[in-house]
Amino acid sequence: MSADGQGRSHWFDDEAGPVVRPYAMTRGRTTSAAQHRLDLIAVVVTEPHADDPEDDPTLSPEHVDIVELCRGTSQTVAELSAELDLPIGVVRVLVGDLVESQLVHVNRPVPPAELPDESILRDVINGLRAL
Repeated sequence: MSADGQGRSHWFDDEAGPVVRPYAMTRGRTTSAAQHRLDLIAVVVTEPHADDPEDDPTLSPEHVDIVELCRGTSQTVAELSAELDLPIGVVRVLVGDLVESQLVHVNRPVPPAELPDESILRDVINGLRAL
């Protein structure tokens, strides 16, 4: 006799819903062509021509969800991971697929080393106030 008394064994909670392993969502891939550009704070933006991703049979539901989340407002990779409740590595691969399909593009934030020095900004503000 099994765990449920009817000849079936339950290895997951009934309320958990369907279980899909992360490697199944990425088809076993751990990287994508755009992987090097996708750090946690990279901003994902939907392309204007990405009208109806649901009609594309090559896209998974997770791909469609990413396009839809980025349609209203751009999202960072970390925000997408949190919103979709998916590991960062999976989101990176899925976003990489969408970049290759030209449904989204990724804007990288300005690296801190390229930002103006805070003391220079203070001097500019003080100079403007002195005018």
